[in-house]
Amino acid sequence: MTGSRLLPQALRFLGRRKRVLLKLTGWSLLESAHTFLGGYGVAMALDRGFLAGRTGTGLAWLAVAALAVVIGGLATGGVFRGLADLVEPLRDGLVRRVVTRSLDEALAEPALAADSAVVSRMTNQTEIARDSFAGLVLVARSFVFTSVGALFGLAALAPALLVVVVPPLVTGLLLFLATLAPMAARQHDFLCADEALAAQFGSVAQGLRDVVACGAGAPMAARTHVLIEQEAKAARSLARWASARSLSLGMAGHLPVVLLLVAAPWLRRQGVTAGALLGALTYLTQALLPALHHLMSTLGAAGTRLLVVLGRLSRVPGPRLAVPPPAGTPERPAQAPAHPDVPRVELRAVTFAYGAAAQPVLRGLEVTIEPGEHLAVVGPSGIGKSTLTCLLAGLLEPDEGEVRLHGRPAHAQAGRGAAPSRLRVLIPQQAYVFTGSLYENLLYLCPDGAPRSAVEASSEAVGLGTLVHQLGGFDAQVEPAALSHGERQLIALARAHVSPAPLVILDEATCHLDPAAEARAEQAFAERPGTLIVVAHRISSARRADRILVLDGLTAACGSHQELIDRSPLYRDLVGRWHAEKN
Repeated sequence: MTGSRLLPQALRFLGRRKRVLLKLTGWSLLESAHTFLGGYGVAMALDRGFLAGRTGTGLAWLAVAALAVVIGGLATGGVFRGLADLVEPLRDGLVRRVVTRSLDEALAEPALAADSAVVSRMTNQTEIARDSFAGLVLVARSFVFTSVGALFGLAALAPALLVVVVPPLVTGLLLFLATLAPMAARQHDFLCADEALAAQFGSVAQGLRDVVACGAGAPMAARTHVLIEQEAKAARSLARWASARSLSLGMAGHLPVVLLLVAAPWLRRQGVTAGALLGALTYLTQALLPALHHLMSTLGAAGTRLLVVLGRLSRVPGPRLAVPPPAGTPERPAQAPAHPDVPRVELRAVTFAYGAAAQPVLRGLEVTIEPGEHLAVVGPSGIGKSTLTCLLAGLLEPDEGEVRLHGRPAHAQAGRGAAPSRLRVLIPQQAYVFTGSLYENLLYLCPDGAPRSAVEASSEAVGLGTLVHQLGGFDAQVEPAALSHGERQLIALARAHVSPAPLVILDEATCHLDPAAEARAEQAFAERPGTLIVVAHRISSARRADRILVLDGLTAACGSHQELIDRSPLYRDLVGRWHAEKN
């Protein structure tokens, strides 16, 4: 079906380049003459020269065969020069087609604008088409004109030679052609898998930190593993069909030589001379069989790739490979999540460094956060605030000491296969929003679902209501690239607010909001049951907390705003900077 659709386009493409085709034909005819003279010259050198006792005549005919090699070299050089005029326009046209189609898709359906598979089509697949087309034209042309020269040479030497050589050649070629359709199908499957995997890797790379922070590492890894397995399965199937070509290659590539040797006595009785037999062997081993081998190899690999890639690039994309939905994303809202007991958070002499030889970021940190408390964390940039949040979320393990929730080590409760969103949620500065409906985005951290009323209440509480209205409701499709940083943060905040986690950690998760929006969001979390830990972006955020933790190098101070003003020079300096930036 793909071939029938592409054939008219291929004929139009070639029809517009008649001059280039005539040029290639002329050089190819010269290559046929080279093939004919090569075998014929060897045969005549033996029969009319050396076997007849005429050494000079034999050497003259060998000189003719040598001259044919020079002629063949000139013909090949001319072919390569003409080939560029045929191949480069194809590549340029395919790139224009991909770019134009991608822009049209983006205008018609903006959610497709950031499709990473477009990168695969515009780079990898167009180059596959260019290289495959060049190889196919070069080798197919060479086989046709080499075969013409070799078969004319065999007929000129002795027609009986054709009876021995042609049948196995034709049989092997027909067997090979029978494998092309399955090979094309397997190549199609492989390219589909490659596109799907490229799209998955692109989306994961953009939101890797947020995937880890939201505890979605295991589902995303499982989803990616399915795509890797699909591509590996397609590659194995493609390799099996490639190995099946060895039978046809053996039949067409080696059987004629064997039959020629076996039939030599019979051919001699038919009047075939020794020189003709040697010439026939020369045609087979030096011209016809190498050309056939190159044709089968190129047509089996480059030909099927070209057919599939052109089919992919010339039509509107069909359905993609089935990808399992992320684990924990319900299809329908279920019952309201029940909050587990609010944990007591304890940091006991916690020391952490990024590497055995690195200086510790935190050393001997001792902090206890009571259930339901609102704690703000402040300190200069790079002092270890984000490191602390990762330790609290169980994403990092202390080198010394312990981080405990409910009396158990925090990192032990965030292992592979665990559901950390039931206990705690970390929202980083770079909020992650995935393509899908707004409702699906908001329920991402609700493994058991949530009633729509709870989703609506959380959205209103954190200030997402206006954006919900602008997007067209909770069922509207979200295009992450079209959202501002602040809008993405609001979606992530609403997602955390509606989750069942009793411990929420906000690592400058409101930095792209204005002060009023930040105050509204933090107030919503403060009124929400559970414990709240906020890496403060503004002094107003710190002052809303029950207590403030000041990180100062390898030391720390904890207390209320007024207590820290009285006894922490670093905190006084930070407050002064915040006021200066505000004014």
